[in-house]
Formats: sequence, structure tokens, C-alpha cells
Amino acid sequence: MANHEYDKPIIEVVKRASPAVVSIVITKYLPKVRGLSPASLFNPFAIEDVDDGAKQKTKVGGGSGFIVKSDGLVLTNKHVVFDTDAEYTVITSDEKEHPAKVLSRDPVNDIAVLKIEAKDLPILELGNSGQLQLGQTVVAIGNALGLFSNSVSKGIISGLARSISAALGSGEHAEELRGVVQTDVAINQGNSGGPLLDLEGRVVAINTAVIFGAQNIGFSIPINWAKQDLEDIIKHGRIIKPYIGLMYVTLSKDAKEKYSLPVDYGALVMRDHRPASQAVIPHSPAAKAGLKENDIITEVNGKALNEKGNLTDALQKCKVGEEVTLTVMRGEKTLKLPVVLQERT
Repeated sequence: MANHEYDKPIIEVVKRASPAVVSIVITKYLPKVRGLSPASLFNPFAIEDVDDGAKQKTKVGGGSGFIVKSDGLVLTNKHVVFDTDAEYTVITSDEKEHPAKVLSRDPVNDIAVLKIEAKDLPILELGNSGQLQLGQTVVAIGNALGLFSNSVSKGIISGLARSISAALGSGEHAEELRGVVQTDVAINQGNSGGPLLDLEGRVVAINTAVIFGAQNIGFSIPINWAKQDLEDIIKHGRIIKPYIGLMYVTLSKDAKEKYSLPVDYGALVMRDHRPASQAVIPHSPAAKAGLKENDIITEVNGKALNEKGNLTDALQKCKVGEEVTLTVMRGEKTLKLPVVLQERT
């Protein structure tokens, strides 16, 4: 008989955690197709016979989540529930279906909070992602490919505080994910929103992205980021994040050479590649403070910015309504500009 002593901690984690892991089904009302038109039998490019005006409820995707409050609060990824026109159903481990309402989508991080009407649900304990160690064993549970509920995979923490660009949700453009946890745990599209657990069964991260074409490289959102979101939901009914209203590039030695800049740290205020892009959003806190395109923000409240702690990281530590002082290089001048942060909507 095989010796399962080595596997016991993982088996116990899965037993305890699985009841609180849920599947999320995404449905939309789409035009109803009556069937193939006669021409389509001979012409592969023929248009299907669509029933004018009629629509039918159609499953368009799936993901994972996990229960964090016994009265029905569920954490998942924002990109799983990004579509405001879709309907979402949470399927709990006892196979009961619950209509779900998206309470809030984090405007900065790939996190969302759902609510289902239920009581006395099993929950997962939230750990401390700030204590993660390289090489630490972790377990992922999720709704693999939107089909196989409570799929389990095991691996280790491969990297901390990684930065990646990932096409999430609509896929229209890549989002920058900063400070994410890298793991070699098998993560796929359906696992998105599921928990990454330590061997005590505590959630240390939320599975969010995988690099296609690469093996054993996945990324997860640190759970400490979600803790603040949950506090906001409980206190205010929504996730609250500070907003400054500008586009920027985090500077490095390569960026300094590329743009012929005087410094290799800070945030260069500049528009992105989109035609209608603006470096400073009109009427935003940045605009009211007098920030201009090509300004270089080097400090926030006297603390220098760098690749490991960029402008977004610094502002996330601030509160809505707080006045922060930005140190700004504009040509040969150094300015101190006070900015009052607003709530991001």
C-alpha cells in the first residue's frame, strides 16, 4: 500500500477548503439561432438563420471564486465578472445555484466582490501574503476551464512582487499587474478567481493569470490587497481607491536612455499609444494641481519613486480626500505640487 503520510497536509487542506470554493457561471441573452439555413449546408461561409428579435440565455464563460463571509460574500477576479451586461450565477459545493450580484469591482487590482443570498455558508480564512516565502508549498483549487469544479493543483511560490502585462477580461488591451505572486501551480482560465492556499488552509492569493505557451508559470493577486477591499465593502458598500488622473511610465535606466531624460527613476507623465489618450485627464486632481505632460514625478510626500515602488504603489497607500505633495521635475525646475486625491469611479 502506498504511503500517503507525505500528502496528508495537502489532502487535509483540500478537504477543509473545497466546501468554500465556488464555480461562477457567466450567461448572456444572445440572438436565438433557429438552425442552419439550407445554403449553409453547401456554403461554409453562409450566415446562420437568426430568429429576428428573439434571444436566448446562453452560457458564455465560467470562473472560480471563494466564500469569505458566511452570509454570502464571494471573492473572485475582476476579469471574471468584467461584463456589466452579463448575469452571474454562483454554484456552491453542494451544487446549489445562487444568482449573484457584483457588489464592486476594484478599479486598480484584478479583484471583485460578489454577493449571494444565503446563510451559514462555509468560509475560507484569509492569510497574510506579506509572509510568503520563496519555495513555499501552495495549493490551488478552482473551476478548471469552467467545466471541472474543485480541480486541485499543487506547487511552490516561484517569485514575489512580479510585474506583468496581461490581457484580462475583454482583451482590448493589456493591464499591468504589479506586485503579483508567481507560482508553478497549474493555473488556467477557469481557475481565475480561485484561492491559492498555504498548508494551513489559509488563502494567501487569488489565482489570476497564466502565460500561454509557457509551462508552470502562473500569477496570483496577494490576498492582503483584497482585505482592504473587503473592509471597504463592509463599511461603505463599495471598493474605494484614490484617483489622481494621469498616464505615466515608470522610469528606469533603459527608459532614461530611450527618452533622453535627466533621471532614471520616478514617473514620466505621458499619454499611451491610443489615439484619444491624454497624459493628464481634464478636471482631474492632477489637472487641478497643474501637472503637465512630460513632467517627471520623482517623490510622493518626500519618498522617492522607483521600479519597486512606483506611483500607483505610493498612491494606493493614501486615502481619498488626502492631500499629497508631489516633487516634480519640469525642465530645469523642481516643483512641489500639492494634490488632493479623489475617489476613483
